[in-house]
Amino acid sequence: MQNDPELDGKYLGTISRDFVIVCDTLKEASYQIRDRGFSDYPIFPIARYEVPAIGQLLVGKEEVAAEWNYNASYLDEFVQRGIISKDKEQEFKSNFKDPDEFCCLFVLDGDFTSFVYIPYPID
Repeated sequence: MQNDPELDGKYLGTISRDFVIVCDTLKEASYQIRDRGFSDYPIFPIARYEVPAIGQLLVGKEEVAAEWNYNASYLDEFVQRGIISKDKEQEFKSNFKDPDEFCCLFVLDGDFTSFVYIPYPID
């Protein structure tokens, strides 16, 4: 999977600004999801509105003065909800980037949806 070119121009600036604020929280949540055995494939749905149907709210935009709400989820939920079809699950796993180095975001904005991987800042 590659980042959608539309994402670069339209969303990457606001996502990057927010990511600096929430990256430590997302990295810790990614670690906990994996460490507690929920999944090796943490996914963080983000939207400017609340998305109660996918995952659980991790960081609300009002909490941190951000533009996006961040939920915590993982691959199994995406497959169960039909967001990723069962026959594409292995392809997703093959393309999934190292969760210690990259955060997998699922961007939701109206009809637009896209996966994007953003590297965590180097400590």
